[in-house]
Amino acid sequence: MSQPDFFLERVTSEIHQQMDGVLAMVSRLSRQTLNSSAAGCVAGIGEAANSVKQIISLNRDLAAASAGNLAFNPIPQPAREMMDALETRWSGRAAVSGVTLLVSYDGDPGIVANLDATRVLQAFDGLIAQAMAGARKGAVEASLKARQAGEVIRMEGRVRGGGERDLGDRALDIREIEAMFGLETALGAALGREILQILGGNVSTKSNRGGGETLIFQFEAPLVREATAPVEEANSGSSAHILVVDDNATNRMVAETLCGMFECTTEAVADGVEAVEAARSGRFDLILMDIKMPRMDGVTATREIRALAGRAGRVPIIALTANADPEDAEGYLRAGMNGVVEKPMKPENLLRALQDNLHADPDLEDQSAQAA
Repeated sequence: MSQPDFFLERVTSEIHQQMDGVLAMVSRLSRQTLNSSAAGCVAGIGEAANSVKQIISLNRDLAAASAGNLAFNPIPQPAREMMDALETRWSGRAAVSGVTLLVSYDGDPGIVANLDATRVLQAFDGLIAQAMAGARKGAVEASLKARQAGEVIRMEGRVRGGGERDLGDRALDIREIEAMFGLETALGAALGREILQILGGNVSTKSNRGGGETLIFQFEAPLVREATAPVEEANSGSSAHILVVDDNATNRMVAETLCGMFECTTEAVADGVEAVEAARSGRFDLILMDIKMPRMDGVTATREIRALAGRAGRVPIIALTANADPEDAEGYLRAGMNGVVEKPMKPENLLRALQDNLHADPDLEDQSAQAA
């Protein structure tokens, strides 16, 4: 990675992390008793922070897609459930915009394809956002047709929007989309097209009779036979008690808020010295450990905790860091940590770390060791 690219990534990561902090504070403020004016200001701050996060995430994914580095994680996915998820994620936004969103599925309800549903939904997101921005009122229709053809599923997605523009069969240039509808919509539309190209598909535009346009795309995905729907993620370990270690107050608040989302209780300290002292009690089920801190860094603190006797010394420790390259991660694991969650933290990454490390009971391990 070149130096300019490195600093650009660090700057965007820092902005994303600060927006997480803003949203954590917005969440706490929204639970307070506020007058209508203050509540409106808090809501506005939350919307602005979410918009900044979304722009940064879209820009990152678009840059990765353009460079051929966008990650895909295909798993068995029922096609109909994908459209149910699309309707759920857009219902609130459509209501706020005053546009009615109609979502439909045409195909065998049990058909399952091997694909990355998150990426397919991102493609739909970009096209729906463009259509809704152009419609401004009335209805937008999003549909998916799935047909089996041997060992593949042929899929055709359509997003139909109203409006007064008549483009013939010409697709809008991304710069035109930005000028008309704003940066976030333009980034989403561009990312959607990149994703579809990676999937081997493309986007065409068809003028609607009476105004507006229909965006159409096709792609294929491998058929999955005798598959079932993905199992919902299990609870992370309700009532787990977690120690959050970070010298930045905003980061501590973000971590505590996310842990609270997964029904975990927390305590927080500001450096490695305090972390070791708190860990001596053995009352924590897991520790989220920042790496770079004054007085004592996270790696040193982890080594000292691992030297403690009994349950306290075996508590799972997860590194929280913006430096999550494979070489760095290996060093954290060698120091005695159990995993790494990259900053800025994403809820799904933290949930995965909690699920992977809260299933073991140190007391049972003690008994097994004594029996051996």
